[in-house]
Amino acid sequence: MAAATSTIDLSAALITAPVPIGHWLAILPVAHCITLGAFLLMLRAYPRLQAWLAIPGLATLALIDAALLAKVAADGPLTMVMGRWLPPFGIAFTVDLFGALMAFTAALAALAGGIYALADIGESGRRYGFFPLLMLLMAGVTGAFLTGDIFNLYVWFEVLLISSFGLIILGSEREQIDGALKYAVLNLIATTLFLVGVGILYAAFGTLNMADIAAKAGDLRGTAPLMTLASLFLLAFGMKAAAFPVNFWLPAAYHTPRIVVSALFAGLLTKVGIYALIRVMVMLLPMERQELSPVIALAAAATIVVGALGALAENDIRRLFGYVVVSGIGNMLAGVALGGLGGISGAVFYALHSMVLMTALYLAAGEIARRGGGFSLSALGGLYRQSGGFTALSLVLFLAACGLPPFSGFWPKVILVKASLDLSAWWLAASILLGGFLTTIAFGRLFLLAYWRPAAIELTPSGPRWRTGLPLAALTALVAGFGILPEQLLALSQSAAAGLADPQAYLHSVFPEGRAP
Repeated sequence: MAAATSTIDLSAALITAPVPIGHWLAILPVAHCITLGAFLLMLRAYPRLQAWLAIPGLATLALIDAALLAKVAADGPLTMVMGRWLPPFGIAFTVDLFGALMAFTAALAALAGGIYALADIGESGRRYGFFPLLMLLMAGVTGAFLTGDIFNLYVWFEVLLISSFGLIILGSEREQIDGALKYAVLNLIATTLFLVGVGILYAAFGTLNMADIAAKAGDLRGTAPLMTLASLFLLAFGMKAAAFPVNFWLPAAYHTPRIVVSALFAGLLTKVGIYALIRVMVMLLPMERQELSPVIALAAAATIVVGALGALAENDIRRLFGYVVVSGIGNMLAGVALGGLGGISGAVFYALHSMVLMTALYLAAGEIARRGGGFSLSALGGLYRQSGGFTALSLVLFLAACGLPPFSGFWPKVILVKASLDLSAWWLAASILLGGFLTTIAFGRLFLLAYWRPAAIELTPSGPRWRTGLPLAALTALVAGFGILPEQLLALSQSAAAGLADPQAYLHSVFPEGRAP
């Protein structure tokens, strides 16, 4: 490989033609997040100004990602390379429908979280850098979704990991430090495994460009240690996504920070792990995914059931929702294990649904605490009597989390169950249904105790606040809309899955003249 590369005329690898304007959209979201994050950091002495600049910045990010999604949906994948070097020599941002969908949904969740933070994060938290850290977190998340280079996927993981460390300890309480330690140790181990895998991959392929790897994998299958690579990536991304048996860190960590930070973590961070797993296992190493599918399916079934049982046993609402996040990861893993158009489209749909739903659930937990005085189910009660509107919003979210119609969680579970039965994996279908049943019991218990049961003491009614009510209502509307009118999202999920299973359009975007030698 080294000898072959040395004979290439590198001057021929330079881009001489101007880059089409539309291709700048591929890097604009990341550039926007980094620039705004750095600017907000310089305004540390003006915490109120920070907040009112961050919200328009997050809204702008959502608009940029919407334009990117529209262009990719209309014209197919697009590629932007850095330094005017053609792939595989230059660092590429390559955006397909899967990445664009994930980036846009993440921007919507972050915008909702940013608005909620106006009420949840005080002046002290803003001085410690909540909004700059949020923008840098979004730079890492968005960069991971849009990069076309697997080493830079590792780099963006590091960016989001560093910024998440700052967010999780915001407030410097003892409980937060304890949660941050558990969060950090497991994520650093996963990152190390990922980096080891990247090193082995580069030694085997001589490239880090994802399109180049996908094109060469078939030729190197007999000589390169691809099963070793696939196993390393499965373990690393499984740890980051909190899959069984390395899921215990998530419920132990996500309940410790401010509630808006928990909401952003639950909605975004584990989905980056799932995204990376789908990208690598489905697009780059499809044969190895097929060989490992029994292992992935077993991990998926265990993750679903363990998460649902954990939710059933919890008394703290934040920890309960943490186990719901874990159970949802299991459903996405089931789609990866099943493969095919049905399995992958079900995993993509579930990931998009979960990003919105889990952000909304944690924001609802913040409202429960504000109205009821705490997060403990044993002490809560009377929320229905206090606010019928908030109860209705909560019920929509609870039904969606259980996978019940007519809300967004129903459709991806139907797709995954059907794909399981089509492959005679009845036990995997049964685990998905069992997880939904146990989750329904857990949320039924939550609703009966916190909402329907009379309050132990007379609660003082708390009027609505737009800073918390608006983002919660908007996310709940999305959850209801995805369920009642699912056709467009179903079509986009299926197109994204088809692009992953047959990445010829992705490869052509990177190598329009054919793959480089």
